[in-house]
Amino acid sequence: MDFTTLTIDILKMLSIAGGYGVGIILLTIVIRLAMWPLGVSQQRSMRTMQLLQPKMKAIQERYKSNPQVMQQKMMEFYKEHKFNPMAGCFPLLIQMPIFILLYSTLMSPQFIQMAGDSQFLFIKRLDATLKTSAGVSHDGILGVSKYDTFMTGKTAKVYFKDGEEPKMGVKIEKPNRAIEVQGELTPGESVDFKISLDNLNLKFSELDNIERAEIDVMDVQTKETEMINFVRKDGILTASVPTKAVETAFHWDVLLLIALFAVTMVFSQKAMMAMNKNAQQDPAQAAMQKSMNTFMPIMLTFTFVIIPIPAGVLLYLISSNCFQVLQTIIINKKLEAEDAAKSKKIDDVDVTNAKRIQEK
Repeated sequence: MDFTTLTIDILKMLSIAGGYGVGIILLTIVIRLAMWPLGVSQQRSMRTMQLLQPKMKAIQERYKSNPQVMQQKMMEFYKEHKFNPMAGCFPLLIQMPIFILLYSTLMSPQFIQMAGDSQFLFIKRLDATLKTSAGVSHDGILGVSKYDTFMTGKTAKVYFKDGEEPKMGVKIEKPNRAIEVQGELTPGESVDFKISLDNLNLKFSELDNIERAEIDVMDVQTKETEMINFVRKDGILTASVPTKAVETAFHWDVLLLIALFAVTMVFSQKAMMAMNKNAQQDPAQAAMQKSMNTFMPIMLTFTFVIIPIPAGVLLYLISSNCFQVLQTIIINKKLEAEDAAKSKKIDDVDVTNAKRIQEK
């Protein structure tokens, strides 16, 4: 199954509500709602961890000289309290493949050709990264830098020697590897491409009869796409395309998105910390948690400055953080209500037992 195409189809459907920016936000909401039960499990697990922390520390102190026995006692302790210390990690593990899938989708030629130039609020392009080399598509000239790489579209239009009708939508195997640059790539000079006939999904009789093919070629770095006419020569498809040097552009709207991501992540972590403010916690662990909460937003923000993250992915992350804040507040109130009900039930039992003792 092509998950990239599936994700694009879902975004197409959701974008009816107001464009691809709105589609990404709606996709985020759908994903987070589907993961709501895991979110409840995660926060309940964290709350239980805080409540059990003093007893867990006591076991660790008591058996610190015998790690094997300590591990056994800890497992018994977890089983007794029906507690899974890994439960809080499941939502994070599930979100990583979703993030990677959305990243690859918004960087794919299909999305760039279809909606890469889509605008949303102050965002000029959903496929834009912080720093890019921009090229103008379909002008017959490739804007390139010296070390750029290229890939083809997924299909080609193939023409045959005997006058047979051209064949549309011929599948290209492994588009990211099908095309090769012959010689050295020098901006301002023509670049020579070649594609092996074996990359075209055709019968042997059709391959022998190919005269030329029209194929989309995309510069992976600049995202510029040109429709190139390849001619058969010595058993391969070849083409020579004029090039020009491109200038690097800085996108301030993407920088603002990175800043918004950092702010929403801080609020998300503060909401999680507020959930545990009344729980007992080891001072050393509390200090380490505080350091992590400070360090993580800084580290991730710095990473997104260095690594090219599309504006659409940042929009997903910001929407996810906002949803996380709201989810934490709602679930926390629910858990507090459950704890209050349990406490009241225990108090009622204690009062009933006290009355029975007095009556006796």
